[in-house]
Amino acid sequence: MLTTLLLVPIVSAVALLLGKGNRSLTKFSALLQAAITLLVCLGYDTAKSGYQFVYELQPFVPSLDLKYSVGVDGLSVVMLLLTALVTTAAIWLSPTIEKRANLYDACVLLISAGATGAFLAKDLFFFYAFHELALIPTFLLIGLWGTGERQAAAWKITIYLGFGSIVLLVGLTDLFLSLPADLRSFDLEKLAAAAARHAIPASAQLRPWLLLTAGFGILISLFPFHSWAAPAYSSAPTPAAMLHAGVLKKFGLYGIIRLVVPFLPDALKQPVVGDWSAHDLLLLALLGNILYVGLVTIAQRKLDFVIGFSSVMHMGYIFLGIASMNITGLSGACLLMFAHGLSVAALFGITGIIREREGSLSFDRLGGAMKSMPYLGICFAMAAFASIGLPGFANFASETMVFFGCFQSGGTGFIRTATILALWGVVISAVYMLRAYRTVFLGEVPPARTGSSAWADLHGPAKLTLAALLGTLLLAGCFPKTLIAYIKPTLEAALR
Repeated sequence: MLTTLLLVPIVSAVALLLGKGNRSLTKFSALLQAAITLLVCLGYDTAKSGYQFVYELQPFVPSLDLKYSVGVDGLSVVMLLLTALVTTAAIWLSPTIEKRANLYDACVLLISAGATGAFLAKDLFFFYAFHELALIPTFLLIGLWGTGERQAAAWKITIYLGFGSIVLLVGLTDLFLSLPADLRSFDLEKLAAAAARHAIPASAQLRPWLLLTAGFGILISLFPFHSWAAPAYSSAPTPAAMLHAGVLKKFGLYGIIRLVVPFLPDALKQPVVGDWSAHDLLLLALLGNILYVGLVTIAQRKLDFVIGFSSVMHMGYIFLGIASMNITGLSGACLLMFAHGLSVAALFGITGIIREREGSLSFDRLGGAMKSMPYLGICFAMAAFASIGLPGFANFASETMVFFGCFQSGGTGFIRTATILALWGVVISAVYMLRAYRTVFLGEVPPARTGSSAWADLHGPAKLTLAALLGTLLLAGCFPKTLIAYIKPTLEAALR
């Protein structure tokens, strides 16, 4: 079933490239992918830990146990659900493309396939390779169908993420070689068993920690490696922004929880610069995301840049949950990965619709949209409230768990100060999100608007896709234990 889930977008993309399909095939592929993912979620036994639905072939390199191997545990099931929801929404909200439409749709499906493969992979090589697969269509979508300074944005994201991938590869190699020879394997399940035995001594953990945190951090847009994200998202076509910000960026966070947390916990205590430990440097970096990038977001005067920088800002909260290194904070971080993916995908989807109506996202050309697009205005308000962390949404439940996790018995010293400072990010996000909503949807239609003063509201499947994203956010916010039940056994194993 998992191999079928992986093959659906790949086969559909190949068919589109061969001229054997159209947008209908793309939509059917997304719905089929969502249906199979739902079956996996329903069939997954939350009472068991470890991987389920495992399927693997004979090793290509027996000495390294390198083989095609897929399986899911609780964390990857939640990430697969996120991927399926955002993929479906991205395709159904995507505008009609006249020029090279099949290549456009194939690129969207390949991004989804890369993210799906990375979350399904039970082998370290394929875990890395599937993420790299998704970067090529991202570059093509921005460079060929983007807006504004799309060429510069495409090259910038490619250079940043390419460099991050190289650093990550070096870090993965260093982690692999740090293991005793008899425990070296590419199989993630065997690696997890080695981590539970604390196979890497504390004295050898700092260097791979620095390399992996830097490599994954660049992919996640951790401060100060964040400057690529907002320009890339503002120039990207709607589905590319939705999938990259909503799903693909979570690959780095998923990798940190999967590899760095269980293998290298003692590295956090070791000094790096003077008396500053690795843990202190991580807290400083995430505060840069929350406070500095938050203030930069307030200064923006275009809707796409507001959403782009806000996405970068909220990565800081997820890192804060990871920095807590306890089950409460890590559970909040994983739930926030899911919640942020849905909320930012909804915001980018609505932003793309407004760009299609007006041709510009500058605040001086927007206003009064609620009069002609009430449904879209309500959806934007809900997504904005979720992003701020309004009670009832999954973002609130997850951020609350992050904060409580940081104040638990293990949370002493600088982490408590960092958490108090991070709380101001809630105020900052409320300022820029409420201002964006007021500017775009309330007030009068500005004279600078070049398009029609009466924009058409959403209808049909586009309405349902936004409702699915926001409805899931509400359900996960009111019943967070449903997702935590999937995630908790994986995190307990990682913290052993």
